[in-house]
Amino acid sequence: MAQWTSAVGTAQLARLITSQQPRPAVPGARKPPAYRALADGIRLLVLEGRVPVAARLPAERELAVSLSLSRTTVAAAYEALRSEGFLESRRGAGSWTSVPAGNPLPARGLEPLPPEALGSMIDLGCAALPAPEPWLTRAVQGALEELPPYAHTHGDYPAGLPALRRMLADRYTERGIPTMPEQIMVTTGAMGAIDAICHLFAGRGERIAVESPSYANILQLMRAAGVRLVPVAMSDGLSGWDLPTWRQVLRDAAPRLAYVVADFHNPTGALATEDQRRAMVEAAKSAGTVLVADETMAELQLDPDLEMPRPVCSFDPAGSTVITVGSASKAFWAGMRIGWVRAAPDVIRSLVAARAYADLGTPVLEQLAVNWLMRTGGWAEAVELRRTQARENRDALVAAVRRELPDWEFSVPQGGLTLWARAGGLSGSRLAEVGERVGVRVPSGPRFGVDGAFEGYVRLPFTVGGPVADEAAARLSAAARLVTTGAAGHTTEPPRTFVA
Repeated sequence: MAQWTSAVGTAQLARLITSQQPRPAVPGARKPPAYRALADGIRLLVLEGRVPVAARLPAERELAVSLSLSRTTVAAAYEALRSEGFLESRRGAGSWTSVPAGNPLPARGLEPLPPEALGSMIDLGCAALPAPEPWLTRAVQGALEELPPYAHTHGDYPAGLPALRRMLADRYTERGIPTMPEQIMVTTGAMGAIDAICHLFAGRGERIAVESPSYANILQLMRAAGVRLVPVAMSDGLSGWDLPTWRQVLRDAAPRLAYVVADFHNPTGALATEDQRRAMVEAAKSAGTVLVADETMAELQLDPDLEMPRPVCSFDPAGSTVITVGSASKAFWAGMRIGWVRAAPDVIRSLVAARAYADLGTPVLEQLAVNWLMRTGGWAEAVELRRTQARENRDALVAAVRRELPDWEFSVPQGGLTLWARAGGLSGSRLAEVGERVGVRVPSGPRFGVDGAFEGYVRLPFTVGGPVADEAAARLSAAARLVTTGAAGHTTEPPRTFVA
């Protein structure tokens, strides 16, 4: 049985290889052989995540013709990649990408930084801001006033409080997607929502297509569920979603689910266009794949003049193909563990029925608090406060990184909470490891990929601003110097970095 879960077309791989920027020539150095340059190019594509792990590569003859190379050159490049652990082959099944044995998988070190360590460590691991006061206090006070009638009940509402389900349905209707309360289930955060969806639709061994890179905690949740992740590479920069590749993966791999963050993607910050959203839904319908659209960042529009595209679910209003997940955690406060699912009524009924074997329901007081915020207008004011804070932090962090680390490459997103940076040719894992020694905690790129991809990246959240952003960039610069000079020492342990 073949071990690959997706395929890279000949023309696509040739385009990716030829688009790579050659390294500056070192005076007096000899040009590497053609096979070595090709092997290095493919290896870099795998490490950066532009070619997914477990992707079938073209046959040697086809790639040789496309690149105007001899077949011998391509065969030698493939052999070099096999010897280095970046390629596996089997007679009759072809060759597919891999990563060398021993590379740390992006699945450890997800614990939060203890509050007592915040005085000495700048935490750039957690993409979450402090509560937008006074709205948290007001919401809890309002919830306490409305609590007494519920206190006389058993307190278990597997589908969520009727008032909050109705409120969330009305908000979707106001956005142009007619929605009934029967299409809403309230969950314990977005993680609880996606966990429930995965258990309902994707049993052990099922395939789930995910963006590459994608949200680290969701990738780990899916791994723990025993599913097979099928990574789909993002386009360069913040242009986002490569629709021909998505169509091919959905058609060839036939995944049960596909998970996408179309609104200010975590970690890249990309925003999908309406055409991309429509095409994604059409591709999922054609393949019989359920498309899970994560909207947790959707309200964090940081550029005021940005015109937001319609939600993904607007192209499937009945919810037969698209399941939408929302949350109060990013737009309001991570400590408010309220999420929700919008889907077809029969899907909601199945999710609710399965909940009897999970957490039974979401805390009533927190549901009342979110409902109070949305009913009184406090939600809109709190979100606007959050946008202002994140915008100021983004601008401060971007300026500081450009000043301290001018060779780092990134595109400034128009919303969300994260900056995805290519770390000037350095190892993101080494930067994360050394960063903790100099007082800055940052998650490395491999945590956002499948099986070790994105080694040359780090994710920087918009959680610090002003002098703290300046100091964070200065500490990252110090870590980069230590990695560059080799003065950081060696460790076999992966960096222990929390990712939110």
